[in-house]
Amino acid sequence: MAEMSAAPLIIDHLDADRFSALGGEAVLVVDAAHFERSMVPVQAVVIGVDAAGALPAVDAGDFDLLLTSAPEPPSPWVELAVGGFLRQVAALEQVVRSWPMAATITCQTLRIGEFLPFDQALMLESLAYSTLLGGAEFARWREARAHESAPDGPPETSVRYERDGNDVILTLDSAETRNAMTAAMRDALYASLANVLDDPTRPMVRLRGAGKCFSAGGALYEFGTATDGAQAHLIRTLHSCARAVHALGDRGAAQLHGACIGSGLEIPAAAARVEAQPGSFFQLPELRMGLMPGAGGTVSVARRIGRHRTLWMLLSAARLTVTQALSFGLIDAVMDAPWSE
Repeated sequence: MAEMSAAPLIIDHLDADRFSALGGEAVLVVDAAHFERSMVPVQAVVIGVDAAGALPAVDAGDFDLLLTSAPEPPSPWVELAVGGFLRQVAALEQVVRSWPMAATITCQTLRIGEFLPFDQALMLESLAYSTLLGGAEFARWREARAHESAPDGPPETSVRYERDGNDVILTLDSAETRNAMTAAMRDALYASLANVLDDPTRPMVRLRGAGKCFSAGGALYEFGTATDGAQAHLIRTLHSCARAVHALGDRGAAQLHGACIGSGLEIPAAAARVEAQPGSFFQLPELRMGLMPGAGGTVSVARRIGRHRTLWMLLSAARLTVTQALSFGLIDAVMDAPWSE
C-alpha cells in the first residue's frame, strides 16, 4: 500500500476513467480525515483509513469502507488490530485489485440499494448478480473448479413444517449437505414461506436448520449452471426467500447455529429477529468467486449492519463470531441454551 498523503486528493474528469475497474486503479485507499468525494464520477472503491484511531468526523457517504485502529468504534467504522494495521488494509486493497469488477458492482449495488425499499433493492441486487454471473471474473473462478463435479444423484432436500397452536417452525432438513441452499432447497423453503404468508391465521414463524449448522450456503456445483441470465433473474426474484422472510414482519424470527455462510446468512438476516447459539459464525465469501450476494445479502445484511461493514465482510471473507455479530447488530441476541429438535 502506497503512503497516503495528508493533502486532499483531487481528481478531474479526464482522470476519472483511470480510477475504475477498467482503468487500472479499482481502489483508492485514502486518509479518512482528508478525503472529500468530488462530483467527478469515480468508480473506484474508496477505503478510508484512520491508522491513528482518532475517529475523525467524516461524511460516511464519501466512502465504501472505513477502517480504524480505535477499539470498538461506532458504525460505520470497522476496527482492525493495531498490530499489522497497514498490512490488513493492504490485504483488503489486494482483494479489490484481484476482483475489481465484482468489488465495484457490489459497492454500486450497496450504495444505490441503501435508498430503495426492501423489495426494490432485492431486484437491483438480482440484476447486478446476473451481470456478474456473465463476467470474466466468475468465469475465472469456475475454470479453477472445473475438475469438481456434482454429487451423484440429487440429495434429499426438504423443509420440515411443524405447528403448535399459533407457532410454526420451518426447519431446513438436509443435515447431510449442511443444509446447502440448492435450487431444490430454496424452492422448498419459498413454498413453505409462501404458505405461511397466505395463512389467514397469521402464525408466528421460526426458521431453523437441522444438523450441525443452519446452512453452509449455496451448493457450489450449481453456481453458473443457469444458461439464461434473464430467466434466472426472474426466478430468483419470484422465489426470493429473503423477500418472503421480510414480508413476515414482526411474525418472523430466525434461530441460527453453527455455520451461517452466504445465502445461509442472507436469508435469515431478513427476519425481524435473529438469535444465534454460542459458537455460531457468519461469513459472506462470494466476492472471491467473482460474485456478490445473490440471495438478498446486500439488502438484509446491509440493513442490519450498514453497507460499509457489509463490504468489509465481503472483502475480508472473515468469519464473524457471535460476539462480533451481536456487536455489529447482525444478530439481536445470543441464545441461552441450544434448542433441541
